[in-house]
Order: sequence, then structure tokens, then C-alpha cells
Amino acid sequence: ILGLAQGYANLGYLPIPEIQYLAYYHNACDQIRGEACSLQFFSNNQYRNPMLMRVAGLGYQKGFGGHFHNDNSFAALRDIPGLIIGCPSRGDDAAMMLRTLMALCQVDGRVCAFLEPIALYMTKDLHEAGDGLWSFAYPDPSQHIALGEPRIYNDDASDLLIVSYGNGLLMGLKAAKRIAEELGQSVRVMDLRWLLPLNEAAIVDQAKQCKRVLIVDEGRRSASVGEGIMTALVEGGVADRPITRVVGADTYTPLASAATLVLPSDESVLEAAVQLINQPSAL
Repeated sequence: ILGLAQGYANLGYLPIPEIQYLAYYHNACDQIRGEACSLQFFSNNQYRNPMLMRVAGLGYQKGFGGHFHNDNSFAALRDIPGLIIGCPSRGDDAAMMLRTLMALCQVDGRVCAFLEPIALYMTKDLHEAGDGLWSFAYPDPSQHIALGEPRIYNDDASDLLIVSYGNGLLMGLKAAKRIAEELGQSVRVMDLRWLLPLNEAAIVDQAKQCKRVLIVDEGRRSASVGEGIMTALVEGGVADRPITRVVGADTYTPLASAATLVLPSDESVLEAAVQLINQPSAL
């Protein structure tokens, strides 16, 4: 699939190949790492092969079996020089981000990956069945989202910042509502949307406005985006406040309901958020 896409790109087309599941990408990794993304670099920008690779994946899928469908590992994507990765958490963002990625391919010759959380494809509700809070109108064709631009929820909150993306974003929003109702504390939630390059300046800016930071990352503890977020906070000078992570375990995804035992959950995110809220902050 990816080899054919590169051929079309070399002929002047803008291919949009689709990898059916994230785990399947690893079998074709070098076609992106060693060929597609390196062409402009090694040819001193004489040649380019733009493409937009759609990858369905991440966890929390129902009715799919085991690691090769329910896969939360994308470290093999994040360390490829020149690659751009977008990961939406809601339908309107998905449409606008795709437009931006298409423009980056067409104008700049970039190779882009669009990581689509399968579990959110049919999600319409947020806090309870039938609330319709995760259903959004299709955005006007003129609308797009700038590369690196996050979405901020509860932007006046300052007691806790939750930083996440994809499936974890909804867990953060649910925790924010519970904490506001039960503890009277305000929680700001940041949807990264763009995982490579990571907008470190925006992360630091949001963290500076809050007393505590919780990172929710469904990727594995080692080498996933959570490490990049934590590094950005430390290097950005905001490690003086309580910070913690809720992340996926360093293991393969098991079968059936056991899959939920190795991934962040509504309960584990809420528990970590409450523990942070109860920690004193010097700010």
C-alpha cells in the first residue's frame, strides 16, 4: 500500500493510503522511515513524494481481537524526522485537520500521518447516553486548524491542567466535570491534536496558568508522547508544580475485556486527578 502510494507521489499525484490498523503499520515502517520521509532530505529537496497516510488505531475498540487490532503503540511514527502526525478526538476537528494535512502535502511536499481513534468513530455522547455532547456539525470547507494548534476546554480553570489527545481527551473532560461538581475545583483540559511536531510552547504556556498538571496518554509508558510532554514541562521551567502521568502499560494489548487493564480508564484518570488536586501547590 505505502510503496504504491510513493510511486503515485513520484508521478505527481497526492495519494491518501490507508493502513487498516495501527499494528499493521509496523510491518511497513521502513517505507515511511527509510524512503518516503527521507527523499527530500537525501535529495537536498530536489525530489519529494507527498502523501497523507490514514491510520486507524489506538485502544478501547469493541469487538476486535487482541494486540493486532487494539494497538496503542506509535513510537515508531513519532521519531521519524519530517513526519507530521495529527490525532483528532472529535469529528469536526478531524475534517479541519485533514484539510491542513492535505495542504501541507500539496504545498510543502510533506509526508503526513493521520492517526484515527477507532473507538471514537461512532461516539456521540460524552457524559451519559443520549446527551449528544460529542456530536458536531460538519465545518465549512473554508475552515481548518493550523498545525500545532491545540483545543482548550475550560480555559479559565487553574487548579489542574489535564493534557491529552484522542481517547484520553474524553476521559479528561469526564474527570473535569466530576471534580468541579464534587470537589469544587476547576480543571482545564488541553487537546493536543498534533502529536508531531509537539507544540511544546503551547503546553508550557497552559501549564504556567495552572497549579498542577496531569498527562493522560494511552500510549505505552516508554517512548510515547507522554514522555515528550513531561520533557517539555521540565525544560520549560514548570516542573515546580505537582505533575503526574496516567499512561498505558509497557505490554501488548490482551484479548477481550482484559485490554482495559493495561490502558488508562475513566476511573484511573479521575483517581489521579483527585490525588493531584489534594496535593498542596506552592503556586
